[in-house]
Amino acid sequence: MRVTIAGSGDAFGSGGRFQACTHIAPSHAPAILIDCGTTSLTALRSLDLDPGEVTLVAVTHLHGDHFGGLPFLVLDGQFRRRTTDLRIIGPPGTRRRLTETMEALFPGSSTVTRRFTTVVDEIAPDETLSVPSHGLHIEAHPADHSAGAPALSLRLTLANRTLAFSGDTAWTPTLPEVAADSDLFLCEGYTWGRKVPGHMEVTDLVNNRETLNTTRLLLTHPSPGVLDQQATLPFELASDGTTVDIPDSPPPPDG
Repeated sequence: MRVTIAGSGDAFGSGGRFQACTHIAPSHAPAILIDCGTTSLTALRSLDLDPGEVTLVAVTHLHGDHFGGLPFLVLDGQFRRRTTDLRIIGPPGTRRRLTETMEALFPGSSTVTRRFTTVVDEIAPDETLSVPSHGLHIEAHPADHSAGAPALSLRLTLANRTLAFSGDTAWTPTLPEVAADSDLFLCEGYTWGRKVPGHMEVTDLVNNRETLNTTRLLLTHPSPGVLDQQATLPFELASDGTTVDIPDSPPPPDG
C-alpha cells in the first residue's frame, strides 16, 4: 500500500502546510483517508489524488483541521455525480457535528438527496470496528485532547499491515499500545521545549522512545517553533506529499 501524507500541518497553516489528511491506497482495496481537515480537497488535488476515489474516512477528533473537510468532500461528490457510497468513522458526536457543520457552511446541504449514501459510524475510545468491504480493522484508543467530543488515537490493520495515528494528544500511557509492532506511526510533534495542553511535546517522545515499537515514526502537526528547529529534530518530520510504500504482507499461516 502507499501512504501519502497530503496534509502534515497544524490548524493554522504554519510553514504553508495543509491541515491533517493522510491518504492510504491499499493495493487491492478502495482508498481511505485518516482525518480530513478543511484544506484536504486542495491538498489531495495538488498531489493528483482524486477525492472521488476515497470511500472511507476515519477521523481522530472533531476539530476543523481534522474534520472540517468532510462537508466539502460530500458536496464535491454530489456535484461530480459520485455514485459510490462514502463511509465516515469518527468519535461519538460525529454524526451530529457533521450535520451541524454542513448546515452552517451550506444551509440545506445536509438533507439533499444524492446518488450516493453517506454512512456515519461512531466509535468510542477502547472500542474496535471491522469494515469487511475494505479488509480493515480499527482500534480506537483514548487521546488527551479537548475537542468537545472524545478524541482518539487510531490503530488500523489492513492487508496484514498496521498503521498507527496518534491524532492530537499529549503523551498518554496508551500510545505504546497504539504504536506496538506498527509498520508506520504518524505522531503529533507540535512543540519542542514548550508544553501546550492536549498536544505532544517532542521531549516526551524522546523520553518514551524505547516504548514505541514501530518500523517508522514520522512527526506531523508541527508548530512554528518545531519547524524552526527541524534540522536538529530527533525524529523524522513528515511534509505535505511525503509517501511511504509498505509492501503487502502474506497472511499468517494457519494454526
